[in-house]
Amino acid sequence: MTLLVIGVISCGQGEPEPPSVEIVAPEEGAVLPDGNVRVVLRARAVQIAPVAAEREGTAHHHLFIDRDITPLSDTIPAGVLGILHLGGGETEFVLEELEPGAHRVIAVLADRSHVPLSPPAADTVHFTVER
Repeated sequence: MTLLVIGVISCGQGEPEPPSVEIVAPEEGAVLPDGNVRVVLRARAVQIAPVAAEREGTAHHHLFIDRDITPLSDTIPAGVLGILHLGGGETEFVLEELEPGAHRVIAVLADRSHVPLSPPAADTVHFTVER
């Protein structure tokens, strides 16, 4: 699992805790029995909110399925195969009917304009579907 972080909440000693995201499930290296994979995300030091809320200081999740992330300075594109926008503030998503074999999911936190937080908050997990 690769974890990148960014920041804004106090750690108690004057230093802000940077926002971060973690893929809680599936676990790194998991071997799963079928292609319906539940992805569970946890963010720290940032409020997850629907894009429609249009509030500064919030973020929402994006998932990159079996593809590299787009440039971190660019808006994450919509309507692109393998990129999921969880713009409703979701923290869980089921990937349906993944083919058997090795897979990778990258979670990226982005602002209300779909631009990744800076510095980036991302996490990666690799798993295998048996079926």
